[in-house]
Amino acid sequence: MSDAVLPSVLFVCVHNAGRSQMAAAFLTQLAGDRVQVRSAGSAPADSVNAAVVQALTEVGIDISAEVPKVLTAEAVQASDVVITMGCGDTCPVFPGKRYLDWQLTDPAGQGVDAVRPIRDEIEHRIRGLIEEIAPEPRS
Repeated sequence: MSDAVLPSVLFVCVHNAGRSQMAAAFLTQLAGDRVQVRSAGSAPADSVNAAVVQALTEVGIDISAEVPKVLTAEAVQASDVVITMGCGDTCPVFPGKRYLDWQLTDPAGQGVDAVRPIRDEIEHRIRGLIEEIAPEPRS
């Protein structure tokens, strides 16, 4: 790997227990060490949504050890791209950052059947994001 600074992405959701955890897990899985990944919430839940854990396990991603984290201004400042997950969260705004809002259904209180389409939509968006910010090196 070159000395180039890796692009960094922060996923934000109120509870950091569903959408932002899925997005961070997919970006970590699919981009590997080409991207720095963070996720956080303004009012973190006690634990990650069990249906989200199950839905990701079905596609070979284990987030059972993840815990919701609190959103800090430092996390925003340390990130190049800040993606809110359609939860109306307010992030500290810093110049030079790129802010995106992905309108996604909230998996809170839903069973795994309802979480799967949200998971698949997040994976689709993450693949597009990787192409944009950290494409596979051409050999």
